[in-house]
Parts: sequence; C-alpha cells; structure tokens
Amino acid sequence: MDAEEKLALTGDKKIPNRILFKRIMAYVKPEWVKFLFAFIFIGVTVAFDLIFPLLMANITNNLQSDVLSQNILTDIIFLAVGYFGLAVVNQGVAYFESMLLQRAGQNIIYKIRYDVFAHIENMSQNQFNEMPVGSLVTRVANYTTQMSDLFTNVLVNILRDIVTVVAVYVIMVTISWRLSLILLGFVVIIFIISFFFSKIIYKIFKKERADTSALNAFLNESLSGMKIIQYFNQQARKDKEFVKVNNDLKNDRYHIILAFGVYRPLINLLYLLAVAVTFFFGSRNLNAGEVVAFYLYLSKFFNPVQELADKLNHIQRARTSSERLFNLMDVPPEVLDKPDALEIDHFDGKIEFKNVWFAYLPNEWVLKDVSFVVEPGETCAFVGATGAGKTTILSLIVRNYEIQKGQILIDDIDIKDIKIDCLRKAIGQMLQDVFLFSGNIKNNITLHDESFSDEEVMEACTYVNADKFINRLDHGLEEEVIERGENFSQGQRQLLSFARTILHKPQILILDEATANIDTETEVLIQESLEKMKSIGTMLVVAHRLSTIQKADKIIVLQHGEIIESGNHQGLLKQKGLYYKLYKLQYEDQKAN
Repeated sequence: MDAEEKLALTGDKKIPNRILFKRIMAYVKPEWVKFLFAFIFIGVTVAFDLIFPLLMANITNNLQSDVLSQNILTDIIFLAVGYFGLAVVNQGVAYFESMLLQRAGQNIIYKIRYDVFAHIENMSQNQFNEMPVGSLVTRVANYTTQMSDLFTNVLVNILRDIVTVVAVYVIMVTISWRLSLILLGFVVIIFIISFFFSKIIYKIFKKERADTSALNAFLNESLSGMKIIQYFNQQARKDKEFVKVNNDLKNDRYHIILAFGVYRPLINLLYLLAVAVTFFFGSRNLNAGEVVAFYLYLSKFFNPVQELADKLNHIQRARTSSERLFNLMDVPPEVLDKPDALEIDHFDGKIEFKNVWFAYLPNEWVLKDVSFVVEPGETCAFVGATGAGKTTILSLIVRNYEIQKGQILIDDIDIKDIKIDCLRKAIGQMLQDVFLFSGNIKNNITLHDESFSDEEVMEACTYVNADKFINRLDHGLEEEVIERGENFSQGQRQLLSFARTILHKPQILILDEATANIDTETEVLIQESLEKMKSIGTMLVVAHRLSTIQKADKIIVLQHGEIIESGNHQGLLKQKGLYYKLYKLQYEDQKAN
C-alpha cells in the first residue's frame, strides 16, 4: 500500500467539493422521482406559509375597527377557519413530503453502506493489516448513518429555505422596500459570519471523525484482547491509553459546542436587532396590519436564514463522513480478477511455484526465488523456523496476497488467470486459529448454504470424527455457538473446521498448524481425520510437530525465505541437514518428557 492509499484510509485526503457532490449525486439519481414529488410538496408548503401572514394581517386590521359589525365578525371567523383549514392541509402535505424523503434517503444510505461493505470484502489481507477493524466498523455503521440526514433532511430543506427566503423577501419588498433594504444588510452580515464559521467547524469535525475512528479501533482491539490484558495485569496501562483517546474526543466535542455556543447566540442577536428595527421604523411608516405582516414575514425570513446557517453543522458532518467513506472506496483492492479470468469447475491439484519473490513490506523479502512442484494427490509439508515463509506460501496460493515476482501455477495455469472465487472454492483451508460465527454448529459448517441436508452435514462430521462430541451435545447440530466459538475447546473448533472444509468438497487441502496446541485425545482424532483426508486431493501442510508429517510425500525445508532442502522424511534424515537437526531436537525433547 503506497503513501497516497494510506493517506486516503486515514480520511485526510482532501476531495474537492465538486467531485464529492458529483459522487453523492450518483446515489441520489435513482431516487429522483421521489425527490421530484418532494420538491413539489415543498412548493405547496412554502406557498401556504406565505399566505398565513396575510391572513393574520387581515384579521389584525379587522380587529382594529372601532365597531365590530356582524360583517366584520363574519370576516374574522371566515379568515380564522381558513387559516386553520390551510394549516391542516399544510401538515398533511408535509407528512407525505417527509415520507418520500425518508424512503429516498434510506434507499440511498442502504446502497452506500452496501457498496462500502462490498468494497471492504474485496480488499486483500495485506490491506486489512493496514486498517484497524474499529475504524472500518465506524465507516460502515456510523458515517453512513451521519450521511443519512443529508438526504432525508438537509439537502431538501436547504432548497425549501432558499425558496422561502427569496419568496418572503419579494413580499416584504412589496410591503416596505426601505425596511427590506435595511434587513438585507443583516442577511449579508449573517452569511459573512457563517462563511468563516464553516471553515472553522469543518476542521473541527474532520478531527472529530478521525478521533472517533481511533476510539472505536482502540475499543475493538482492547475488547478482543481483554483476556491477555487481564492475564498480564495491563489494565492500568490500557486505562491510560483509553483516557488519552477518550480525552481527545471529549475535547473535539467541547470545541464543537464552543463554536456553536458563540455562533448561534450571535445569529439570534442579529435577528432580535432586526425585529427591533422593524418595529421602530414600521411604527412610523406602516399601519398595524402591515407591521404585523412584516414582523411575521420577518420571522419566516430569518428562520430559514438561521436554519441555512445552522445546517452547516449537518453539512460539515455529512461532508467529512462522506469524504472518509469515499477515501476508503478510492483505495483499489490489491487482488482482483482479470477481465478475461478463467472459470474452472475442477482442478487436478498440481501446484507449482516458479521463482516466486514476495514481501509484505517493500524490499523486505519473505520469500526469495522459491520454486517447487507438488503433483496431483501428493501431500507436501513445509518445515522451518518461525518467519521462514511457510504460512506465507499457503496464503499466496489462495491469493490473499499478490506476489511481486515469479509465477504460481495450478494445473499449469497461472492463478492470476483464474477467477478468485473458483480458486478459493477448490481449496479447503484449515488454519490454527479457527473462526466460528455466532449461530449454531450446522450454520458454521454449511456457512448458511441451505442446499446441504442434515444427513450430509453429519456425514462430513463423522468423516472427520467431529460426530463424537457433537452427539454428546444436548442439541446436536443445533447447539448454539457463541461469539468466536468460545463455548467449545480449541480441538472441537478445529474438528468443526475440518467438517466445514470436507462438506464443501475441495480438490486441494491446506492445513496451517491445524494440530498445534491441542490435547492428546483430540490430536489422535485429528490425525485419524488427516489420514482420511489425504485421499481427497492434494494436501499442503505446515506443522511444527514433525511427527505429524513423517508420511508426507514431500517435505520442503525453508530458512529465511529460501528452500534449502527437499525430499521425503527418510531421505532428509539421511542428508543430516536442517531437517535432521530439527527432528533430532524434537525427538530428544519428547524422550526427555
């Protein structure tokens, strides 16, 4: 990942307003019919709002009459009823407008949230290593929610406010052009203040978003590692770290409150000054009805002006949120299908590495010119010290990462020419750290594929010896699995991962330390399962326990990212190289125990 991509992930990459607006409008376009009708309803409600002050002015002038005749009383009642009737209709129109906007807005946010999640799914493991999980959760959940207000409230109401301000000002000019001209000065002052305020609040909101992501990332990491924190008494240190990120966010929110605490009273003060000017000059030049009408229109004029300025809060929140979302979506996935990638239904299982070079970080090579061939149906084991490159080889085969130099072939086809979903469908992976999802045992084995029957699931479980503990459970396959499968032992989770793999009928099997840290009884069951699974297809194994790989057809010994030995168990022992030394060390350790 280059510097520009890292900058985009932090949300610090500036996206010009024009481009940002264009990208947002791409999501708005499919909902244009709903917005069109919402705009029509807005026009109706604005028209009603303009009529109400005129009705009040007429009622005021009638009430000023020295003698309230029957005709005047009738006019007042008629105007009052008309006022109430229009208000009811106005609220009805406002209801339908709100429903349209909410539907359109939620559809837009649904699509944005889906696109962000789909984009994350396509990223490589290398890119995930660069991103805190908490930050990704914040982007998918929080930022899309904050953008929701932009579509359901802010954008349309800005239009309503602009139309209202223009229409009301035209009417105010017809009542008194002199007063209207004076009040225009107040509006200019408000927009100048709002302009500078928007610059300040944007920077504050941008920092708030970054600190919110940092807090969520910290919480995600701390909660996931709480067992280690408690085991090693690290609570005090974590408390200090949390105080810092929490304090940063508190200060951001304080700065936001402070900024609006100054801004809103200042705008309100200008409004009250405008009211005072209206009554002072109006009492000298206008009749009572005109003063009341002008005052009511002044309220309807200043309310949208205040709201336009106040919506800077929502606009800046939405802007910083959308900027961070689009920054994430602008990071191209490192591993993608070629346009002409092949879709292959079945693999024989031949695997070949040709002069493969790979580094997680530039020029820090983990694999150096690695070449080997595994024939179909063979079992090949990789041996070496931690960091030698064993697990990396397995990750490259399924294209979790892209190599920098060389070729990886399956059945003599470069894996870059094969569709990723076909490739991964053909390869069953059983890793040391088994991940189980919340739900039940069956769903964790089938991965919610309803095409598998209970009989097929149990057949797979029996094949890998998982049935022995499943049958002892109260609910069998329906037994609840809590988060990460913590209600099962590590060996049981491993057997479930074996059953999951077998059920999906792979042609190539990958086992990365699948027998590590497992009790002796469960290891026996797993070893029996592995012997059965060898008949399924090509098997690639990484294991520190050399006793588990003695029957492998081929053993490749790695050191510092290079192949230094290759052969079967007996042949490597005769060479008396690194494999011989490793085997001797483990044999002596076992003998001593």
